[in-house]
Amino acid sequence: MSAIATFFRLPPWLAVALCIAMGAAHAGSFQVNPIRVEMTKGATSAAITLRNDGDEPIVVQSSIVGWSQEKGQDVYAPTNEALVTPPVMTIAPGGEQIVRVGLRRGQDAQRELTYRVYLQEVPPPPKPGFTGLQVALRVGLPVFVAPASAAIRRLEWSAQIRPDGIALSAQNTGNSHVQVTDFELGLPGASEPIAHESLLVYVLAGQTRTWNLSVATDRVKSARELRLKAFTDAGDIDTPVNVEP
Repeated sequence: MSAIATFFRLPPWLAVALCIAMGAAHAGSFQVNPIRVEMTKGATSAAITLRNDGDEPIVVQSSIVGWSQEKGQDVYAPTNEALVTPPVMTIAPGGEQIVRVGLRRGQDAQRELTYRVYLQEVPPPPKPGFTGLQVALRVGLPVFVAPASAAIRRLEWSAQIRPDGIALSAQNTGNSHVQVTDFELGLPGASEPIAHESLLVYVLAGQTRTWNLSVATDRVKSARELRLKAFTDAGDIDTPVNVEP
């Protein structure tokens, strides 16, 4: 049996190393740098470095998919617009491997292009008699390709009261992504928030991301406006949010 771990919030020089107690087999350990791929204007390729910090050779597969957002959620689909090489690699203990991401198309004139690169460890066959849990590692890295025009990052927020809570939506009316790392949602004038989210989320260019928040609806059912405080890489936000009917 194989367990797969996917990481989206990662520190610089990602140290990926999982070990499950009680007889689990640790399949491998590798680091990835950088943890986010950004191609600036005019660039058509980028490099990622994988380093094996384990004591055994590791085999890693690479792939790339298109990344968009539909109905407020992330969507991934096969793409021919970009490639990643090599598709399979063996990295010796203490060794490094360069993985290259390249475009098969030109940069978009108006909007940032977005993809995801996946690096998936291929666990070795279990040793004879092994009955534990074998752990494989999977890392997902965002890829952003800057538009030819100047970058604009702007979010417009809205909320809807639903039977099970609040749907908070951010529409990116700009042409480049915005990274949201933390927000609080509250009633106007209230000192305590009614909802809080601290996961790293991207709102892609021209698209919408929705958070479904568990909130007791009797606290907000008559509200026509909420107060949002958010932290983003485009600046901090403190703004009223209209509640749509």
